[in-house]
Amino acid sequence: MDLLFQKRINKLRGFLGNPDEALLLTNEVNIGYFSGFFHSEGYLLVTQQSAVLMVDFRYHEAAQKKSQCNVMCFSKLYEDLNSLLQKDSVRCLHVEASNLTIARYQRLKKKLQDAGVELCADGKLDRHIEQLRIIKDSTELEKIQKAQKIAENAYLELLNDVHVGITERELATRLQFYMKQGGAEDVSFDLITITGKKTSLPHGVPSNDCVCDGDFITCDFGAVYEGYHSDTTRTVAVGHASEHMQDIYNIVLTAQLAALETIKPNVKCSAVDKAARDIISQAGYGEFFGHSTGHGVGLNIHEQPFVSPKSETVLQAGMVITDEPGIYLPDMFGVRIEDMLCVTETGYKNFVSLSKELIII
Repeated sequence: MDLLFQKRINKLRGFLGNPDEALLLTNEVNIGYFSGFFHSEGYLLVTQQSAVLMVDFRYHEAAQKKSQCNVMCFSKLYEDLNSLLQKDSVRCLHVEASNLTIARYQRLKKKLQDAGVELCADGKLDRHIEQLRIIKDSTELEKIQKAQKIAENAYLELLNDVHVGITERELATRLQFYMKQGGAEDVSFDLITITGKKTSLPHGVPSNDCVCDGDFITCDFGAVYEGYHSDTTRTVAVGHASEHMQDIYNIVLTAQLAALETIKPNVKCSAVDKAARDIISQAGYGEFFGHSTGHGVGLNIHEQPFVSPKSETVLQAGMVITDEPGIYLPDMFGVRIEDMLCVTETGYKNFVSLSKELIII
């Protein structure tokens, strides 16, 4: 097993309190994080003695080539699982509570009871894994930076296509094409390329609405590279921007920069949020900033830590977060500016190299 994955498995084993306990992961992202093999269906069993990736025939060959753990091709899942548990004398099996339906939990519980194994799904394993994944290692940071670079190159190419009359949907389609052409395996989420009054919708959906002269365009975009996501938002104007539009843009930019200035180890996430929120509130637009200032990014587009008013999480080196305040004026327009960055020992490293000055195309 590769040393990196051995360290991850050992940290995961730190959850186990007794020799007769084991862990069963069913969340595909968590399985990929600890085994090195991402797939849509499977199980990772971790005992004090072993780590076994259980897959069916469809994934067996691929898993053998990519997984850092031993691979088992199961034919009868519960019988094969119970055999592994008996081999290592397991009497208590912990599972991720957040990834099990009630039906799946009850079925698994009954099968294990028949074999004399207790099933535990109290949420503690989920929180343990969150805390392991919240700090990114150098390999993860390299992949996130690569995803960001792919996304940025695609966005800069897209700006050449922006003109009056192009539709939001066409912008989204082209942006996705440019990212995949540049090496992205996927987009991080349904891309947001909205214009005009729809920019007041934080998560507006692209349609056949056309770009008009004097519109804002909001582009919220990200690429996936080897499982890792990027996330960036920029707002640009077409033709010209009114004085009101420019004023709102500058308030958001000031708030975004104020949040950046607070980011360093030992600072609470709520303090970062407050730095941005205070600027917007003091300008008289507090009621028009209704979401958190940021969130963690990694194997999921939204993960711990969350940069919100109530978050008690303290920033540590290796955490990756976004800084994305906004102002959204209903039936008028909205502005959001978002960077993605990594907390360092002395401050932060910004993954985003795009200008934040208002661009008028």
